[in-house]
Amino acid sequence: MEDVLDVYELPYNPQRPVVCMDEKPYQLLGEARSPLPMRPGNDQKVDSEYVRNGTCSIFAFVEPLGGAHHVSVREHRTAIDWAEE
Repeated sequence: MEDVLDVYELPYNPQRPVVCMDEKPYQLLGEARSPLPMRPGNDQKVDSEYVRNGTCSIFAFVEPLGGAHHVSVREHRTAIDWAEE
C-alpha cells in the first residue's frame, strides 16, 4: 500500500501521468408518486416509495496533477466496457 501512496507523491510528469480510475454500479430510481408541492410553512412532501428503473455503471477517470477528467455511463459493467474506456 505504501508503494501505491508513494506514486501519488511524485511530481507531475506529462510523459508518465498518474491516472486514477473507478467504477460504480448505480441503481436508477423513479418516484412512485408525484411529490406534494410546498405550502407556506411546510416543506415539499416526497414519498419514500420508489420505482426501480434498472441499473447502470458509472466510470470515472481522473489525472489529478494534470487537471484532466473523464466520466461516462454505460448500461453494463463488463471487461469489454473497461477496455473501451
